[in-house]
Amino acid sequence: MTVLPEPISNLIQSFERLPGIGPKTASRLAFFLLRAPDDLSQNLAQALLALKNTTGMCPVCFNITLAHQETCDICANPHRDQDSLCIVEEPLDVLMIEQTGGFNGRYHVLHGVLSPIEGIGPEDLKLASLVERVRKGDIREVIVATNPSMEGDATALYIRQQVSSYGVRVTRLARGLPVGGDLEYADQNTILRALAGRQEII
Repeated sequence: MTVLPEPISNLIQSFERLPGIGPKTASRLAFFLLRAPDDLSQNLAQALLALKNTTGMCPVCFNITLAHQETCDICANPHRDQDSLCIVEEPLDVLMIEQTGGFNGRYHVLHGVLSPIEGIGPEDLKLASLVERVRKGDIREVIVATNPSMEGDATALYIRQQVSSYGVRVTRLARGLPVGGDLEYADQNTILRALAGRQEII
C-alpha cells in the first residue's frame, strides 16, 4: 500500500470534512492543487484565512458580514422595507432570495432548524432575538422561509406560536410544482401542496 506524504494526506482529509466531498473528490482536489501554479494555491490559502479573519455576523439579523461593519449592508440600507421580515435557515438562503430580486424587506437568519433528534432546541438557534425584534412592534409581516422538511415545518410552527401574540401577519413561502416541472414526475405531497396553494388566473 502506497503511503502518501503527510502534507498531501492532511489536505485530502481536510477536503473530506467538507460537505458533499468524498474521498475520490478530495484526492482529485489535493493533486490538482499540487500540480497547479503556486499563485493559485497561495490565493486559495489567503482567501481561506480572510474568510475567518475578516468576516463576522450581523448583530441584528445574524447574516454574514464584514468584521468591521456594525451591521450588514441589508440591515443598514434605509431603502429596505422595515415592515417585512423574512426568516431563513442559513446565510446562503439570503443570497438565493436576494438573487430573485423579489423581496425588499429584511432578514433574520436562524442558523439551523429545530431538530429534537439531533438535540437542537430553540436555545440553539437565533429564535429569542427574532421574538425580540418582533416584540418591538416595527414589523407587520413575518415570512417564514424555512425548507419544506419536517424540521423546517416544526420550526415554522414554533415561530408562529412565538410571534402571533404580537399582532403580526405570519406567512410561509408557497410550495408546489416547480416551474417547468411535469405532473407525472411530482410526488403526491407536492401535488397536494400545489392544489392547496392554487391561485386565480389573472
